[in-house]
Order: sequence, then structure tokens, then C-alpha cells
Amino acid sequence: MPTIKSFPHFFSQTDLYILQDITTVTDYLIQNYHVKCYVVGGAVRDRILGRECKDYDIECFGISVEDFESAMEHLGAQGVGKSFFVYKYHDLDIALPRTEQKISSGHRGFEVSLATDEKEASRRRDFTVNALMYDIQNEQIVDYWHGLEDLENRVLRVVDENSFVEDSLRVLRAMQFAARLGFKVEAKSCRLCQSITLDDLPKERLFKEFEKMFKGSYLQYGLYYLFALGIAKQLFNERMEKRAFSILSRVLQKSQKNFVEKLKPYYFLFICREYFSTDILVILERLGAPNSYYKKVATPPIPENITISFIANLALKEGIVEYVGNYDIQVIAMAKKLNVWDQPFDRGVTPSELIAEGFSGKALGDELDRRTNEKIKGISNIS
Repeated sequence: MPTIKSFPHFFSQTDLYILQDITTVTDYLIQNYHVKCYVVGGAVRDRILGRECKDYDIECFGISVEDFESAMEHLGAQGVGKSFFVYKYHDLDIALPRTEQKISSGHRGFEVSLATDEKEASRRRDFTVNALMYDIQNEQIVDYWHGLEDLENRVLRVVDENSFVEDSLRVLRAMQFAARLGFKVEAKSCRLCQSITLDDLPKERLFKEFEKMFKGSYLQYGLYYLFALGIAKQLFNERMEKRAFSILSRVLQKSQKNFVEKLKPYYFLFICREYFSTDILVILERLGAPNSYYKKVATPPIPENITISFIANLALKEGIVEYVGNYDIQVIAMAKKLNVWDQPFDRGVTPSELIAEGFSGKALGDELDRRTNEKIKGISNIS
């Protein structure tokens, strides 16, 4: 029997437009087809944790495929994975309960069947905290796998070992959930992840999970499970000496309070590149990272001795707020001292002024550089 927990105010923090869509869909299904509707997946987990919920998945029990398709057509929902019984209604995912079985290699090699009941449907979830269901009509959390207990203990525990090993992406999901939620992976689940090969995952799937980890608020957890689950070894042939790992973990934990929101995806790799033996460009290529990562992560590292010249030259085109090393307290202090935190360094002269003086072509660029360096040197001497 599942654990049942009353939660009458589940939607109290839901965006009104999303709530209107949920009400429209579920009221129609309940009134016309007597469907049992549940919110499933991460939205339930996040709501219990008090985190913001934007992505809602609705699972519908007690309706035939034919009636479900007819209902979706009436509502104007679009089939985004009809072979998986999934439809999209604005930002909602609406689906029939299903089971998945691996029948061939690759991440697409799954056979999908309809599930007959709630427990069977929730068994296909990766971790117990993601297998929680919210019964919309009865305003109750339904928990078949002790997910509420694991949420309280901040633990990621595999739901079903047999289905878990069929999808290697779940190893990376363990890493990114740990980084986002600050959860530990239960020991037996950790060993299971270590036994799974990752060589069937295409770059786009790798990057998607890594980017979620990069944006996490507990990067030290992401780092730990990058190595503890064997991901770093499998994907990058990367090992790390214990002392270096401890130092890097502390740097990540200490630095996060100074991260600028729009640069969040880039800090992890920027910081780690000084400790990894694998070249950062090799890692970016292995992950299929977009060009923005190459531009941001490959910028100059933070020197041991942070000088006025270093900061001024970094800020010639844009403020230090755009530099991924801007989490360092000395960088922050120097940038604010030079007034280049959110604006470029003032060279003291503009190209237009030099053109008016008669400079052009290569001579213009050379003179601009000379006067820029002269001003930086003058400030450095005064300081």
C-alpha cells in the first residue's frame, strides 16, 4: 500500500496561467471520461521541497487510448510523442501511464506499453523522489517507494534496479540532481550507477544533463558524483588526486555565493580546468558544448597575482561582470576600484579622437594600444 499525505494547497504557488491550463484539462477529462489525474515527476518533488515549479506533467489513468486521443483532439493538444502517449497542451505535458522496456541498443531502443495501475507506472521513474504522484481530485501525495522519506533525508535512491540500468542517462541524472538539490546518492544506488556504461549516449544528451549540473547550487556535490559515479573516468578518462579534489571542492563551495546569474552555466568548467589533467577544449568537444562555452570557459585564468593591468586589459571591451573569473574576491575588488565591474575600461581616448588627430589604418590601432597601455601603466604607478 502507498503512503498517502494530504496536501490541499499543492497549487498555491503555481502560476495562474499554468493553473488555468491544469484546471481546463483535468476538469474536462474528469467530467467527460471519469479519468484519474495525477501530477507526476519533478513538479511533485519540487513542490514538497518548496522550490519553484514550472514544468508540470499530468498522467491520466482509467481512459482508453482512443478516448484519450479524442479528448486531446477536443482540447487542441498536440501529440509530441504519440508512440509514447504524450501530448502537449500549452506548457503542460499530458500522458497516459506507461512502462518502458529496453529491446535494442541506443537511447531510443525502448518498447513502450500502457501501465495498468499507479504503482506499475511509477516504477519506471529513476529515483524515489521523482516517483511521487499528486492526486489532483483528492488533493493527496501518493508515495509507493518511500520517496517522502528520501526527500526528508535528502537522498537519491533508485526505484527499480532492473529498469534503471536500461537507461544509462540516469547515471548523469544522479549527478545533476545531486548538484541541483544538494542530495546524496544512496550507497547501493551509487554502486549501481558505477556499473553502467555510458558509451551509448550521444553528445546532445550528455550536454543537456551536464548543463543542468553546471547551473546547480551545490556544485561540490556535482563534482563529487562526477567522479564517484565513474562519469569523469568514462567520458574524459579523468582521475584526480585526493588533495586536489578536496581543494577544488572547497573552491567551488566557497565561490558560488559570488556567481553572476547569467554566467552560471560556465563557472564549473572554468574553475575545474585548473585542476583537470584533460584539456578543457577536449571536454567541451566531448560534451558537444555550444560556442558560448568555448568563448567563456576558455578566457584567461585568474593569475596568482591580480594586477591593475590584468583587470584593465580584460575590461577593454566589456565590464568584468562578463568575465567568468569574476567570482574571485580580489577580482571583484579590483574591478570596482577601476570602475570596470559593469562597464569597459576608460582608455582616456577614443578612436574618433585619434582619427581627428590624423591617425588611420594600422597606425590608428597602434596608437590606440600605445595610449591605452600608457594609461594603464600610469594608474598602476599611482596605485
